[in-house]
Amino acid sequence: MKKEIIISGFGGQGVLSMGKILAYSGLMENKEVTWMPAYGPEQRGGTANVTVIVSDDRISSPILSKYDVAIVLNQPSLDKFEPKIKAGGILIYDGYGIINPPTRKDITIYRIDAMDKAAEMKNAKVFNMIVLGGLLKVCPVVSTDGLQKALFKSLPERHHGLIPLNMQAVQEGMKIIEAQP
Repeated sequence: MKKEIIISGFGGQGVLSMGKILAYSGLMENKEVTWMPAYGPEQRGGTANVTVIVSDDRISSPILSKYDVAIVLNQPSLDKFEPKIKAGGILIYDGYGIINPPTRKDITIYRIDAMDKAAEMKNAKVFNMIVLGGLLKVCPVVSTDGLQKALFKSLPERHHGLIPLNMQAVQEGMKIIEAQP
């Protein structure tokens, strides 16, 4: 198994954290991983993205031009990365902020209304964990046990009390992701 994933959205949406947690989850399960963020002036409002590769075998290069899975959280990211998904791949998008939904017919498209669910949970900070839950439902690159271990490893100890809320958000994401016709 090898999955090449791009996660993209506005700075501040937890894009880079989502990639880091996914990479740590792979490490917790003894998989080979790469985590390559792209940010700088993009942080806090501009577009930021991270490439994560999770594999059972060694990874030759972290540089990719095509992806198995794209998670896009805003329109500029959808416009940029929809054409770069391999035929037969997966596109996951949050319905909030997407004006022109994806149109490709050679990929599987999923919508997750994570922004709405985070508002319902009264905690905007779990948005990215809801999205991550949706990813793990449709493309289980790591287990939820590995994800929980990764949260303990990657979050500062003062935030460990938030891990149950984050895992609840993952479960909510698994429930609300929907395939698009």
